[in-house]
Amino acid sequence: MNATPDDAAERVYQMILLTERLTALVAEQAQAFEARRPQDAVIQVEETGRLANLYRHESARIRANPALISAASLAQRTRLRRATEAFDAVLARQARAVGAIKTVTEGLVRTIAEEIASQRQQGATYGPGAQQSAAAAATAITLNKRA
Repeated sequence: MNATPDDAAERVYQMILLTERLTALVAEQAQAFEARRPQDAVIQVEETGRLANLYRHESARIRANPALISAASLAQRTRLRRATEAFDAVLARQARAVGAIKTVTEGLVRTIAEEIASQRQQGATYGPGAQQSAAAAATAITLNKRA
């Protein structure tokens, strides 16, 4: 079943708007991560998630049935393709920023854990015949998600 030209044009137009809005939101998040201000990235996280889910759903429908947009003009389909390419580029940028934050965070946690473990291994001994106590087993640390 093919969509009418008007239906296809409207679907492509709506996908362009959705893709451009999602691209802008993800770009803002990437910029916040790059500026080392991840707390600024969470401001629009709910809307980003909602739009990303809608984008995923609509993209899957179009991929499964290309006839939904085939009646749209070549200019509109080209604009949608360009919007999608821009979105892919912003996603790659965000992935790099998130990866860098993840690496730094893991390094900090590892350093803190090693410092705690090294302090626990320094047992104080007093008097003649005193011996080092056995090293205490390492324990997990809990981080506050709000921090």
